[in-house]
Amino acid sequence: MTNVDRYKRDVEALIKLGEQLHLSMQRECFPKETDEAVRQAFGDKASKIIEDLPTFAETYQSWYSEAKVLIKQLLPDRLADFVRHYEKPKPRKEISYDSYRIEDYLQGLNVTRWDKQKIVAPDAAIPQFRQQLSILKSVKARFESSLFDIRQLVQADLFDSELDAAKELAKHGFTRAAGALAGVVLERHLKQVCDSHNLKVSKKVPSIADLNETLKAANAIDTLEWRFVQHLADIRNLCDHHKATEPTKEQVDDLVNGVMKITKTFF
Repeated sequence: MTNVDRYKRDVEALIKLGEQLHLSMQRECFPKETDEAVRQAFGDKASKIIEDLPTFAETYQSWYSEAKVLIKQLLPDRLADFVRHYEKPKPRKEISYDSYRIEDYLQGLNVTRWDKQKIVAPDAAIPQFRQQLSILKSVKARFESSLFDIRQLVQADLFDSELDAAKELAKHGFTRAAGALAGVVLERHLKQVCDSHNLKVSKKVPSIADLNETLKAANAIDTLEWRFVQHLADIRNLCDHHKATEPTKEQVDDLVNGVMKITKTFF
């Protein structure tokens, strides 16, 4: 299975779960109306559909985290919109239907007047989640578009193959070779990330450290990510340059696994 196939499978699974979450959210806010609508739409299957609905508060966070990673990779120009529908606006002078977010819904926030008349209720979050689901569906549409550039996904397949080879080398005791190969993958991936962000690196042949600094300076990665890459670069240098000190298998395993994580999360 290629990365393209994996992304398609993951998107379809998240959309299916998102549809269930949407229905669950509606049912939590309007139980009678939602149950009646489901019965009219699905007949005898309605009871099973309702029974299988996930609890929104228990399932949403994992759905949101996975969907966010996919959108960051495949539709980065919509990532800020996707996050905006979840996070409370800052600053927020008042809570209204326009400013109510999914984060408020998860906290069960209700806003009433002094006489207990409703101003904003949790159902205000339904349109916010509906927009998130629409953004996720547009990721699927992108796979079907002739404009979709699969270069990064093909590159990721190559990285996976090389990292699998590095794991085999480490498994058989060739720690330096495994570390060197993983280091090459890390360097190429960081260069690809710089290209994706249209960042220019001053050196003609930049090192991992140069690429890492460029990304940090442009706020493309945060401090924790920068330190993580720096740590991996130190292990790579030990494999490539410090001939007097032999890298341990544990260090090389950390390097290979760390690079694998970066190729899946840094874009």
